[in-house]
Amino acid sequence: MERFVIEGPVTLSGSVRPSGSKNTALPLICAALLAPGKSVLRNVPRLRDTNTIVRLLETLGAECEFEGNTLHIDATDIPNREAPYDLVKTMRASIYVLGPLLGRFGDARVSEPGGCAWGPRPVDLHKMGMERLGAEIELDHGYIDAKAPGGRLKGGEVNFKIVSVGATINVLMGAVLAEGTTVLRNVAREPDVVFVVDGLKKMGAKIEGAGTHTITIEGVEGLEPMNMAVPPDRIEVGTFLAAAPITRGRVRVEDCIPEHQYALIELLRQGGLEIEQGDDWIEVDGASGMRSIEAITAPFPGFPTDLQAQIMAACTMADGVSTVTETIYLDRFTHVAELRRMGAKVRLDGNVAVVTGVERLQGAPVMATDLRASAALILAACGAEGTTHLSRIYHIDRGYEKIEDRMCALGAVITREQEPD
Repeated sequence: MERFVIEGPVTLSGSVRPSGSKNTALPLICAALLAPGKSVLRNVPRLRDTNTIVRLLETLGAECEFEGNTLHIDATDIPNREAPYDLVKTMRASIYVLGPLLGRFGDARVSEPGGCAWGPRPVDLHKMGMERLGAEIELDHGYIDAKAPGGRLKGGEVNFKIVSVGATINVLMGAVLAEGTTVLRNVAREPDVVFVVDGLKKMGAKIEGAGTHTITIEGVEGLEPMNMAVPPDRIEVGTFLAAAPITRGRVRVEDCIPEHQYALIELLRQGGLEIEQGDDWIEVDGASGMRSIEAITAPFPGFPTDLQAQIMAACTMADGVSTVTETIYLDRFTHVAELRRMGAKVRLDGNVAVVTGVERLQGAPVMATDLRASAALILAACGAEGTTHLSRIYHIDRGYEKIEDRMCALGAVITREQEPD
């Protein structure tokens, strides 16, 4: 098992480019199953999660090959429609094969997923949506056994009781080949949904309303393979921007989409930071440090839950008392105990973290508990005095491509090494 050894404090400054979006790449890779033939996805991040989803497609029968960050997928023959537990348990996004398999073939057998360790995230909405499209679903020894009577899903109305990015995308992928019209209400508006819709439309799908609360899909008889580039990862962009106030540096992120960072930019401005931006770049000047803020996670266009841990890390050395309220995943606070080990003053009150800024964190042995917590601890370690040993970095490798290389390019001192026995 590997770990990071991080020396601090450092001042992170310079320019960095984000990788392709993990949360867009994963469903797009699965969407390739919807059409026979060879799909091409460019700017795919090379991550543990993308490697896992590629292995899953290969298990189903697809032929996949990476050339750098370009992924070729031949989904002409998909003889196996079972997504096994051994793969699905390692990553929740494996559930994304359910919609494409049901949509194209009318049957699928997918293991109930695993995922991050900080709380249950049931897939009830995914199953409900497929049932509204006529699928018959049974749970069989931990597997979702789904069949479309007559071999094809039927258009229908799906009202999601809560906003879910994953369920929105999965039901979308099932509906594009369904017979008739499907209307999805109370859907997620996240950029990931819009980008997946763009990919499906390039394949020939008929979809309207992406980016609003209601999406309408007219089912088509067949689709063509896709050829598109994965957009920049907005969570990675936000992570790099949060590095500026933690280390009192000046960080510029190139090749990004500034409007996707509106909520974070407003928070950083609330904290007194100077921010400049252009058509495809954002620069944060954190030289004077950050004042306390009030952050509340919310579905897009609100402040994303996937940046909650990183902004909390910034608050640990802000001037004053900050509050960070988690409204999406109420138990997503496993990073708090690790930040406390570094000297952070954080008090939890239900789903609210009250963070009293300290002058300087201290390096310490800490443990990554999930993907975004890992990123927060790396940022905190860069601003801390002394050496931090961050273990279980396989979590960070799920979602950030070679993060240590890009952090070091900004001035971080990070070494990847094997954990001692």
